[in-house]
Amino acid sequence: MAQGRILLVEDEPDLAEVLRYNLEKEGFDVELEERGDAALERIRRDAPDLLLLDLMLPGLDGLEVARILQRDTRTRSLPLIMLTAKGEEVDRIVGLELGADDYVTKPFSPREVVLRVKAVLRRAERSVAEGETLSVGPLRLDPAGHRLEVAGDEVPLTATEFRLLKLLMERVGRVQTRGQLLSDVWGYAEDIDSRTVDTHIRRLRRKLGPGADHIETVIGVGYRLRS
Repeated sequence: MAQGRILLVEDEPDLAEVLRYNLEKEGFDVELEERGDAALERIRRDAPDLLLLDLMLPGLDGLEVARILQRDTRTRSLPLIMLTAKGEEVDRIVGLELGADDYVTKPFSPREVVLRVKAVLRRAERSVAEGETLSVGPLRLDPAGHRLEVAGDEVPLTATEFRLLKLLMERVGRVQTRGQLLSDVWGYAEDIDSRTVDTHIRRLRRKLGPGADHIETVIGVGYRLRS
């Protein structure tokens, strides 16, 4: 049984074949595209379960593809892992700001990519689980409908942002370390780069408007949602 359908957008044929082989060995259906514009058209016709997207692509680069997907309500929640040869922090932050669920820098082992794909898909499955509506200050989160309202206005969130805010609201008043958040939201061990958490918190605060002040930074520890 296939574990899911993955669109791999990579213009290095050798690397694409290695990744496809390893993913298919784990039971995934893998489709390949070499160009960003062609990938975008394929996604619009029939969105995959997860997108593995290289940044340096002909046609449209990966960042532009991510920007377009993020602006479209039909594709905003598409699980996305970015692949790139760029290792600078600014590239990682830009990728996460554009809605990427994860970011893998070349060179990487195919096994690492497979494990991250599985982790992102597990998180995506958990994010659709139903639950009671949560309210804190001007924030009202509806897990069943995957909707957030801030002071009565609906605010779109990516799947990862939604999971992060839901966890903070469920644990209102309790400090969550970066390690706890990486484990409970991302499903990662605590030794993974914790800047991922900080980037998502920063992006989430920008979206929350009048509710942003409810997310407190506990210096040297982590974050807390105050009532």
